[in-house]
Amino acid sequence: MVQDYYKNAITSSSILYFHKPDKDLKMDFTLDPNGKGVSGGRFGKVWLEDAEPTIKILDNGDVRFRYYAPEAQKVEVAGCGGYFSDEKVAMTKGEDGWWSCVISGIKPGFHNHKYWVDGNLMVNPDAPVGYGWFYPINVFDLPGEEDGFWMLKDVPHGDVRMEYYKSSATGRTKLAWVYTPAGYDESDKRYPVLYIQHGVGENEMGWVWQGHINMIADNLIAEGKMEEMIIVMNCGYAFVEGENPVFLPGDFSKELTEDCIPHIDAEYRTIADRKHRAMAGLSLGSSQAFFIANEHRDLFANLGVFSGGFPIVNTFGYWDYTDYYNDPEQVNKDFDVLFISGGDDEGYPERTAPVVEAEQKLGVNVIGYHHPGFHVWDVWRFSAREFMQRIFK
Repeated sequence: MVQDYYKNAITSSSILYFHKPDKDLKMDFTLDPNGKGVSGGRFGKVWLEDAEPTIKILDNGDVRFRYYAPEAQKVEVAGCGGYFSDEKVAMTKGEDGWWSCVISGIKPGFHNHKYWVDGNLMVNPDAPVGYGWFYPINVFDLPGEEDGFWMLKDVPHGDVRMEYYKSSATGRTKLAWVYTPAGYDESDKRYPVLYIQHGVGENEMGWVWQGHINMIADNLIAEGKMEEMIIVMNCGYAFVEGENPVFLPGDFSKELTEDCIPHIDAEYRTIADRKHRAMAGLSLGSSQAFFIANEHRDLFANLGVFSGGFPIVNTFGYWDYTDYYNDPEQVNKDFDVLFISGGDDEGYPERTAPVVEAEQKLGVNVIGYHHPGFHVWDVWRFSAREFMQRIFK
């Protein structure tokens, strides 16, 4: 899997890092006394060298990290906890100005990580960069045997489009990213729609750049495991001036149901009924999805909650659906798919599974799903894959 991963273009495609050639362009800007390059041209010298990955998974599973800082006195790297420890590891400086180290024991998964240069937290500009935790952060995947489902494959590919609409909740123009399956423009077919939300500190780009949901969808459709569908990714912040919400970031429910959904239904060939509409999200987005789908059961018949527990009662007092979820006949009538997932190492077995099992014993048709991992993107990719195979059947 590791070798397949490095041959795949998805490894060098992120928000601030794109597909690189096998050779790196080098330039020497040294000028002669007349102000010309030493070779008489604009640049002193231009040549190509073999490109060396700044993050490389070695054959034994260790990971080598590199950072270019020729003037630095000290460079360190660390994970963010979970499967990659947050303990700083000192890097060693080479004669070429590149610092490097090899770290053992990192488990497969998606890994945010950080670099410090002379004690200052920095982003490595030569490594993939994601957006999470409210700021840009370096990322990499250490793939496991099952991870091929989110990689680029030789199958028909859909498009990801940018769609603007006006928010009545905030008065601002908002941007949604919209996935349409391969062949959308050539057909007159109408499609069901999945609305899926990001987590706290992220935005509408997360499900494409870090979740690779477009690749997951392309591959599942090509395998005949998923219905063709439109996927809409929104920015879930709907703050208004002077508002300081504790948990939910503004009235995103109003924005989605009154502005975004009507816009998508008007601009795209959707099947505009509740049976063909799904709501899902991760972390904060899972709470938004749970609240919106339960408040608007006239709009949604499919719900996916990734890494958000089974929040029948909201901890901060925003909602209490106890009576509703004690009525399995009504819940099963309202929801075609009710899907709850989480990571084994973020508390799903201890906190979420008992609630799912209690609802199942009551007769609620709820699906529980868990995967090894913490509160990170590999858990959410697997969750999305499982959820998308079940909806709109």
